[in-house]
Amino acid sequence: MAELENSCCTPAAQATCCDPSEKSACCSDTHADGCGCAAGSTQQIGPGAVEDVRETVRQKYAAAALAAATDGEAEACSPADEDGLFGSSLYEQNGEGDTAAGAVIASLGCGVPTAVADLHEGEIVLDLGSGAGADVLISARRVGPTGKAIGLDMTDEMLDLARRNAKDAGVENVEFIKGYLEDLPLPDASVDVVISNCVINLSGDKPTVLAEAARVLKPGGRFAVSDVIADPDIDETTRADMAAWTGCIAGALTEPEFRDALSSAGLVDHEFRETHRVHEHAGAAIIRARKPLPA
Repeated sequence: MAELENSCCTPAAQATCCDPSEKSACCSDTHADGCGCAAGSTQQIGPGAVEDVRETVRQKYAAAALAAATDGEAEACSPADEDGLFGSSLYEQNGEGDTAAGAVIASLGCGVPTAVADLHEGEIVLDLGSGAGADVLISARRVGPTGKAIGLDMTDEMLDLARRNAKDAGVENVEFIKGYLEDLPLPDASVDVVISNCVINLSGDKPTVLAEAARVLKPGGRFAVSDVIADPDIDETTRADMAAWTGCIAGALTEPEFRDALSSAGLVDHEFRETHRVHEHAGAAIIRARKPLPA
């Protein structure tokens, strides 16, 4: 995740300073009003910055949806997508290129989470940041008429495109709803599986996204996403580059940061598997976890 320009703790200091009472060990006098790992963490930015990130992402993906609706091509992770690291080519590699072709062509993801989500008949699946709807339509066919796939997106243009793609594909057991990853408009324990395709890394508040995912999962429910994972030595210039939030790189957590956020959300049995490199400082990965059953 991109750090605020005036972040009070360096990443190295955060590793040893984890409580505001110890701020003298990691913060200069200029930040004596409060610090500690939580305040300086790359996993947290202020509410205003979250809104800035959200609006930057919304504008870029709205433009991508309009481009896809007009000429059948969408580009939002450039320049990485020019090399086939994001988008429809990944579905073709996984044998899903003919599934809901219009939605697949407009895909902006970094993987194919449905390939590892192990979906079953009758399950309810939630796709975070569903975009043009490719993963929702694939999921809907796998869970069958007794199941349901829900796509959530904050961009009106993407929601319109996804609904058109579902109609064209003749898939009825789907629903596309507007909302934010950080505030899911769904009841507690209402879905069996949460998937996402290279969207969590675009959020300005990933711990809250993962906590919301855990909240809506039923006990025993599964979390299976594709996302970008930053290398431990990612440079701060790349992290701080706002343009790269829509380039799908700068917002990425490292694997330890992602594991910590999953644990804090109450999700267990974490699995990380890198699928391909998307940047000299980051790789795409499949990330899986589950919500434990009651003791």
